[in-house]
Amino acid sequence: MSIDIDIKEIVSKVDHTLLNTDCTWEQIRQLCDDGARYSAASVCIPPSFVKRAKAHLGDRLKICTVIGFPNGYATGKAKVFETEDAIENGADEIDMVINIGALREGNLTYVENEIMAVREVCHNRLLKVIIEACLLTDEEKVTMCKIVTKTGADYIKTSTGFSKGGATFSDVRLLAENIGPNVKIKAAGGISSLEDAAEFLRLGCSRLGSSRIINIIKGVVKDEY
Repeated sequence: MSIDIDIKEIVSKVDHTLLNTDCTWEQIRQLCDDGARYSAASVCIPPSFVKRAKAHLGDRLKICTVIGFPNGYATGKAKVFETEDAIENGADEIDMVINIGALREGNLTYVENEIMAVREVCHNRLLKVIIEACLLTDEEKVTMCKIVTKTGADYIKTSTGFSKGGATFSDVRLLAENIGPNVKIKAAGGISSLEDAAEFLRLGCSRLGSSRIINIIKGVVKDEY
């Protein structure tokens, strides 16, 4: 396979992800080992595996986990508790799903306060806010850019990967045009090729959530790691 892209640059931005309902510790352990071997940005795993993953990885790789996942309609208090528990278990990064219904009905104060409450208990750990862009209008996406910027979260993230669509180039362009300078972009959901990954980075993403990219790389550059 011959592609004119920087493979190591791509993998350094990947949150190597496994969030399937039926995933097992053996699968998570392999994910962690591959993430560390290929120098991913982090592994993104279910909260119930964080403690074991931290014991297994130590400081070899950052551990990211998900809060209010995948639907986002847990209460704000529940999301705060999930976050505190995840951090106690060793999580380095938090990806939280917003209350999409609250956004769609115009209850922006609720959405903002919920993000701020989770931000407060992150204690300098990265917070990525998942907006599930496939369910939103462009106006709602722009509104979320403003809210994420205002709350001081670190990233706006396109998708959970568990709804009707994932990351798109057009969404990333829109987010890049409307976020503040303190906010970065994570594209996630359906990133299935190195070419697409490279394009998402070119458009302004700083992270990519993917279960496939490292598996592709394993077959492309077997002797470089």
